[in-house]
Amino acid sequence: MQVDAMTTHYIDLTLLPDPEFSQAHLWRALYAKLHRALVQLQTSAIGVSFPQYQLKPQTLGQVLRLHGEIAPLEQLMATDWLKGMRDHVTVASLAPAPAQAPHRIVQRQQFKTSVERLRRRRMQRKGETVEQAIAAIPDSMERRPPRLPYVQLRSSSNGQSFYLWIEQGPLQALPSTGRGFNAYGLGQASGDSIPWF
Repeated sequence: MQVDAMTTHYIDLTLLPDPEFSQAHLWRALYAKLHRALVQLQTSAIGVSFPQYQLKPQTLGQVLRLHGEIAPLEQLMATDWLKGMRDHVTVASLAPAPAQAPHRIVQRQQFKTSVERLRRRRMQRKGETVEQAIAAIPDSMERRPPRLPYVQLRSSSNGQSFYLWIEQGPLQALPSTGRGFNAYGLGQASGDSIPWF
């Protein structure tokens, strides 16, 4: 079995414990920097995984694994994207992914949990008043947030805070390819997988 051409190598970044900053704060800073770097490089060739990911307790762990071919990973690491984070992470050397590792898709899950947000969107789409939107979307429609690990980020376009919910797909024997990874390094439901080890 061949390893997916887009995920032949990897680099592990491990968050270090810090008495001044919570793990959630460090994840937010690290992931925001990665997102900006992927956007600047305009690459869809780098994926991510979280080897210590758990649903109970809900955590991404302390390791961010970057997946890709040698050239895109070296290009990313040659930039100064970790500026300000170097004291908070250890960066392992570029290494080949195990050839026989199973694969899985690591993707973003989006949930419409806020009735206020749903109402705002409805008012914009349909030109309704606040009262009309409240009548169409009552408070009882508020959904409980999912029980998935997440990173809380801030949108660079509108400055609003949002949750990037991370879901791991089932293990699969063979790699799958699609249109590449998004600007958060995540695949899509029928898209690119990463080796899981």
